[in-house]
Amino acid sequence: MEIRYLKLFRHLAGTLHFTRTSQSCYITPSALTRVIQRLETEIGKKLFIRDNRTVELTPAGEAFKKYADDVVRRWEQLQVELSSDGVLKGELALYCSVTAAYGVLPGILKQYRGTHPLVRIHLETGDAAKAMTKLTNQEADVVIAALPDNLAKDLVFQALYETPLVFIAPLRHPEILARNGKKVDWERTPLIIPDRGLSRERIDQWFADEKFVPRIYSQVAGNEAIIVMVSLGCGIGLLPMMVLEKSPLFDQIRILEQAPELPPFVIGLCTRKRNLANPRVEALWRIAAAQAPGNG
Repeated sequence: MEIRYLKLFRHLAGTLHFTRTSQSCYITPSALTRVIQRLETEIGKKLFIRDNRTVELTPAGEAFKKYADDVVRRWEQLQVELSSDGVLKGELALYCSVTAAYGVLPGILKQYRGTHPLVRIHLETGDAAKAMTKLTNQEADVVIAALPDNLAKDLVFQALYETPLVFIAPLRHPEILARNGKKVDWERTPLIIPDRGLSRERIDQWFADEKFVPRIYSQVAGNEAIIVMVSLGCGIGLLPMMVLEKSPLFDQIRILEQAPELPPFVIGLCTRKRNLANPRVEALWRIAAAQAPGNG
């Protein structure tokens, strides 16, 4: 049973999505299907229940996932132990937003690449709200994310950066702000809000605390989409300051001064606790810890 087949199975067991796994692992959907069929033939059990809409692990699949996790971890550890020169090799999978790739990663990866040049870094960027899911689904070894209000027990977090959450409005469309005297009328002003993630949780909590029903113009995926919609005069939005600072539309946006102060985001590295047994992850973790606030 080949290690690469076990890795493909583990990825698919996390995503439960053949197309997503095939794209992430650079394999065609048909080839991925053949790999799974070969594994099922070898163990004599169905690993997945699949129809036109959903993919689910069977009880045999759940059991086989534990086996695959154990074998892959042991294989990676063996590779390290058998390395005569002690040089780290293999792949490190990272996931973060485009903003984090520009603003947080460069300093860490520059040192990591200088110290461990033979490690292949696979970097995927996308919606920050998907980071924790990528980690849970084993699509990434490490993610850069905002610290959630309740961190899962199997995860560890290394804080690197703090950024305030700010309400933003368009410079060229002042009429978008409904007012009650000099104050913003939050119930009549259209809002552009994220469709998921920590920002959504924070603004939903604010709605609940203030006991009003917001006028939501649009729910979008990604902070960059919020900035675009706000710059066009569709409404006002909420996002981390570090995202606005890196945006090419920065000069078309203004920060609302008379706005509620929501808890800031703590940005950092996050991984599963057991991933720290992976020398490639542990090495990145040490570098990040050394660059964390108070250690610089």
